[in-house]
Amino acid sequence: MKIITIGNELLRCKAEPIAAINGEIAGVAGEMMRALTDGKGVGLAGPQVGFMKRIFVVHVEGDEPRVFINPSILETSQETGKYEEGCLSVPGVWADVIRPKSVKIQAWNEKGRPFTLEVGGILARVIQHEYDHLEGILFIDRLPEEKRKRLLAKMEKTAVKKRA
Repeated sequence: MKIITIGNELLRCKAEPIAAINGEIAGVAGEMMRALTDGKGVGLAGPQVGFMKRIFVVHVEGDEPRVFINPSILETSQETGKYEEGCLSVPGVWADVIRPKSVKIQAWNEKGRPFTLEVGGILARVIQHEYDHLEGILFIDRLPEEKRKRLLAKMEKTAVKKRA
């Protein structure tokens, strides 16, 4: 399973709901978890692997691996915090992003069982980051415009050097 990177238009598209949670979807979730581990990331959403369905996987150190299918964010805290984020689809770029400190989310797992989760800390941040991917939003979109422009220019400069 190949992770697509910035510049691929699929990353800007909204993912579609999954109609039926079956063996095929469980298989995709397993492949995504392997791609996440291979990429040394903490979260991976369907659109990042060209699967335009509402699914993401997370595995934050110290917590169990989790699959979120057709997730809905029910609540976020009013209290926000800044934390450095990166993304497997935006390689080599890291930036401080402000997000709510906690989140309440409802989803289904790969076995078709619904669950609701209230979390804070890194897991809450990763969930919000991956949920954004389902909406066609990248973490760099949450940065002030000038900072985003500088990062994109730096990325382009690095890409040109690699091609030369």
